[in-house]
Amino acid sequence: MEAAGGQLEAALLHIMQRHHHQSLHHRNKTERSKADAVRSAARVADLLVATVDGGVQEIYINERRIELEARALLATIVRYRKQTDQWLAATNAINSVLKEIGDFENWMKIMDFDCKSINAAIHTFQDYYSIRKGTLLPSLKITLFHTGTHRLRL
Repeated sequence: MEAAGGQLEAALLHIMQRHHHQSLHHRNKTERSKADAVRSAARVADLLVATVDGGVQEIYINERRIELEARALLATIVRYRKQTDQWLAATNAINSVLKEIGDFENWMKIMDFDCKSINAAIHTFQDYYSIRKGTLLPSLKITLFHTGTHRLRL
């Protein structure tokens, strides 16, 4: 019986050794798979970070470019506003001068009309006086008003 007990013990020992060997093999395989999974996860994480960082970096660069362009546009708007204000002041000054010229021209027309009216009245008076007295008065050579084209003479 001892031989059968020794065989049984040897068989059990062999089963335990084989189980232990298979457990070590599975543990090594699991550790390698775990290490591979960790490396793959780390690589995926690095790729995701690189992709996100690349997008963030591109967005940051675009944001800076847009910000610089907005500042340049604002400076241009301020410059155009000042120039427009200067043009507006110049056109207002020109309009004022033109109005003054128009006022002076109107005044000149009124003065011309008044001088012609006075001249007509004097001629009428002179003609009336000459007819009544039967003599002509010597014409008076006094210039009362002189414009560029008209002269009032008595």
